[in-house]
Amino acid sequence: MKVGFVGLGHMGAPMAASLLAAGHTLAVYNRSREKAEPLRAQGAQVAGSPAEAARGAEVVLTMLADDTAVEPVVFGDSGLLAGLERGAVHVSCSTISVALSERLTDAHARAGQEYVAAPVFGRPEAAQARQLWVVAAGAKRDVDRCLPLLQALGRGLTVLGERPSQANVVKLSGNFLIASMMEALSEAFALTRKAGIAPETFLELFRSVFARSPVFENYAGLIAAEKYTPAGFALRLGLKDLHLALEAARDFQAPMPLASLVHDHFLEGVARGMGALDWSVLGRLAADRAGLSGATQ
Repeated sequence: MKVGFVGLGHMGAPMAASLLAAGHTLAVYNRSREKAEPLRAQGAQVAGSPAEAARGAEVVLTMLADDTAVEPVVFGDSGLLAGLERGAVHVSCSTISVALSERLTDAHARAGQEYVAAPVFGRPEAAQARQLWVVAAGAKRDVDRCLPLLQALGRGLTVLGERPSQANVVKLSGNFLIASMMEALSEAFALTRKAGIAPETFLELFRSVFARSPVFENYAGLIAAEKYTPAGFALRLGLKDLHLALEAARDFQAPMPLASLVHDHFLEGVARGMGALDWSVLGRLAADRAGLSGATQ
């Protein structure tokens, strides 16, 4: 399949590499062109704009940080709306607001183009190992058309309804669950450390008794080791996602008091200059509130 790919950060670059490995023809674009060079060596064409990456493509995938990054890529003078052919599909893998997903659905429809939301669960190492989980929503014919691409990205796929923004609601809800889990882990490790229990001991107990999910266990390991760099997912992006989740909750009139609490802890971390650290740095914040000190990374 002839594919465009826009956004070659920690997540996008290995995702694009997975599509190349699956035999698809790729034109890639990134604002910082040097990030595209390794993919050129793997056979991708490097485009000079999102529109150029989209020209002639059956499907274009975007993997960008937030709404602010997505908007110029789609709506700019050299954006996807200008480059995609009629009937071609834009697949947004980004974690964006429900409102922007609705806007993208409408804008592509007016241009005679198709739109599928397909955000992913997983950190960069999961993207490299093709272990992402994809949640997709959009018109069935469009999702079916994109299945070979979505299946090449990871270990599983959940197809939701025909309204693309439903996938964004699910992604934001999932990130809230992870954030809440990390807050609970952070407080539990801080309490047990304050009581004189080594974090390695509590982590061993946690793995034996509580851990059944790689997500839960991986973050417990990061918090126990106080290892917050390199950031697989930055705290500032976690704050963005919790803000979007609360925005969606407000629009759907679904109270989420715990999400508000965790959001404020994320905000505290960003205000204290930790925004570029891994979002599991909640562990450091909990330890600081408990009066603990020690070497952190």
